[in-house]
Amino acid sequence: MANYKEIVTKTVIGKGRKTFKTEHSLTPENTPNTVLGCWVINHTFSGTNNKNDVSVTGSFDVNVWYSYDADSKTAVTTRNFTYEELLRLRVKEVDQLTNDNEIIVRSLKQPTVQDVKIKGNDVYLNIEKELGVEIVGESKVKIATLEDELPWDDIEEDITEDIDENYVKE
Repeated sequence: MANYKEIVTKTVIGKGRKTFKTEHSLTPENTPNTVLGCWVINHTFSGTNNKNDVSVTGSFDVNVWYSYDADSKTAVTTRNFTYEELLRLRVKEVDQLTNDNEIIVRSLKQPTVQDVKIKGNDVYLNIEKELGVEIVGESKVKIATLEDELPWDDIEEDITEDIDENYVKE
């Protein structure tokens, strides 16, 4: 007959990912003619429990290299963008959500510029990123245990029987 024991352990109680597409704009010092390059750097983020959802706040810098003055000069402009995204995750048991849960956020796809357009003095950027979120909480696991566990065997260390006293011959 088996007895059962409960083990309390940390486990993933909710997990999900989402792709975000956003449009941002910036105004360089000079009126741009052509965008020569554009990149996103310094992406930072963190997640917090927001009732049954996870709120992810973050920021990144966008650098835009552009030409101006009839394509005779170039410059780089930088701007920091912040964001707050709300992710609704399926959680195995809603009553397990507490402020003690650990929220793990990963960038599955770093923010990248998908499209750039110049309209007047402004540069419009379409940026795409993918975030993955895990909620870690406590869970219980039941395991069967045997009632009659075998006892430990005693190990005897009697090595005198195996010694050949005539091994070394003169």
